[in-house]
Amino acid sequence: MNVSLINKDAVRGIIKLEIVKADYTDQVEKSLRSFRQKANVPGFRKGMVPMGMVKKMYGKHVLVEEINKLVSDNLYTYIRENKLNILGEPLPNETEQKELDFDTNEEFEFVFDVAFAPEINIELNKKTKAPFYQVTISDEMVENQVTNYRANFGAYDQANEVEEKDLVKGTVAELENGSPKEGGILVEDAVLMPMYMKDEAEKAKFMGATLQSVIVFNPNKAYEGAEAEIASFLKIEKSQVAGLTADFSFQISEITRHKEAEMNQELFDRVFGEGTVTTEADFRTKIKEVLAEQFAPQADYKFMSDIREILVKKVGELEFADDLLKRWLLVANEKNTAEKIENDYPQIIDDLKYHLIKENLIAKNEIKVEQEDVNALAKRVAQSQFAQYGMLSVPEDVLQNYATDMLKNKETLQNVIDRAVEDKLANWLKDHVKLDVKEVTVEEFNELFQ
Repeated sequence: MNVSLINKDAVRGIIKLEIVKADYTDQVEKSLRSFRQKANVPGFRKGMVPMGMVKKMYGKHVLVEEINKLVSDNLYTYIRENKLNILGEPLPNETEQKELDFDTNEEFEFVFDVAFAPEINIELNKKTKAPFYQVTISDEMVENQVTNYRANFGAYDQANEVEEKDLVKGTVAELENGSPKEGGILVEDAVLMPMYMKDEAEKAKFMGATLQSVIVFNPNKAYEGAEAEIASFLKIEKSQVAGLTADFSFQISEITRHKEAEMNQELFDRVFGEGTVTTEADFRTKIKEVLAEQFAPQADYKFMSDIREILVKKVGELEFADDLLKRWLLVANEKNTAEKIENDYPQIIDDLKYHLIKENLIAKNEIKVEQEDVNALAKRVAQSQFAQYGMLSVPEDVLQNYATDMLKNKETLQNVIDRAVEDKLANWLKDHVKLDVKEVTVEEFNELFQ
C-alpha cells in the first residue's frame, strides 16, 4: 500500500491511499474461511459449505469490510507516525475521490482532506503582566467560621424553660370554644421552634414556658403566609390551611436546647485533628489558612480566564481551514445544521485557538501530569467534599479510599486528569509572567464572576 500526503497550503492537505490486491487478499481469504466455518446453509453440514458459494454469498461484504479496516488503520497510522497535527477528522475528498467499484476493480484509491492546526509561536516572560486576585480573609470571616464550628460541634441538652432558639416538642390539639374539638386535628409529638414564628405576639406566648405548660396559640397568625410550614406542623394537606383559623393548644413535653462547643482543645482536635493546633490563636490562624485555600481554585480559574485574552492577543491572527472544519462539524454531530455552525463558528474558532495555545505551551514546556498528581488532586477533591459537611480532619486512609473509588469511573478520571493539567499549566504561567496581585474582599471577588 502506498500512502502519500499533498500539502495544498499551510492548513490544508490531502492524504491519498493506494491499495492493490496484494494488500487485502490474505485477510479477505481468512475472513471468508471464518464465514465458511460458521455459515448455516440448508443442504450442507456446518463448515462444509463450498468456498465458491461462500464467496458468492459473502465475498463483496467481506471485501468492503476488510478494505475499510485497511484504510482506517493505515490512515491513522500514517497521521500518528508522521506527527501530523490535524483538526477534527479526515474527510472524504469531494472532487478527487474516484468512484469505487468493488464488483470489478481490484485496485482502489482513497482520498481524504485533512485540516492542519496552524503553527503557534508564543514567548512569555516577566514583561507579560497578568492580573491575579487574592481574597483578603477578614477577622469577621474568621469569627463567623469559629461560630459555625462551635455550633456544628456543639451538643443538645434538655432545658426546663423555653428560649427562642429551643426545639419544643409536645401535643397540639385544635380548639373549639376553648376546649379540644371533637374530631378536630390532634398531633402528638409535634415539634416547633419559636424563632421561626413570624408573629411576635404568638412567639411571646412560648417564651419562658415550662415543661407540661399548655399554650393556646394560633398557627395561622404565628406562621402567617407559610402554608407549607403550617401543613407540615399540623400534618394536614396544604389546601386545608387557608380555611384553618381556629386556636390550638400546645402541651409541652420536651424542651431541647443546642449548646455551642467550648473553645478548648477538644474543639480544636475535632475540627483539625488531634494536636494540629493547641491554642485559640493557632486555631484562628488555621481557620484563616483554610478559608484562603478555599478561594484558591476560584482565583486560579479567574487568572486563567484573564490570561486567555492576553495569550490569544500575543499569538495574533491564525489561519484555519474554515471550509473543512465546517464540513467536519456538520458530520460530527447529527444535531448540527449548516446555519447553526455558521452562527457558532466564531466562538468555536475562538475556543479552538485558546485550546491550541494551551496545548502548545504544555508540549513546548514539557508540562506533564503523573499518576501521583492525579491521585493528589483526587484526594483534594475528596477533602473539599468532606469539608462541605464540616469534616476537616478526615483520616488519610479514608481520603485515599474515597479518591481511589472516585478514579474508577472513566469519566471522572478524565475530568481529574484534565483539571490536573490545567492546574499545572496555571502554576507554570504564574511562574513565567508578572502577576499584578490585587487584594479584594469576598464581595468584590464574587462580583468578578457576575
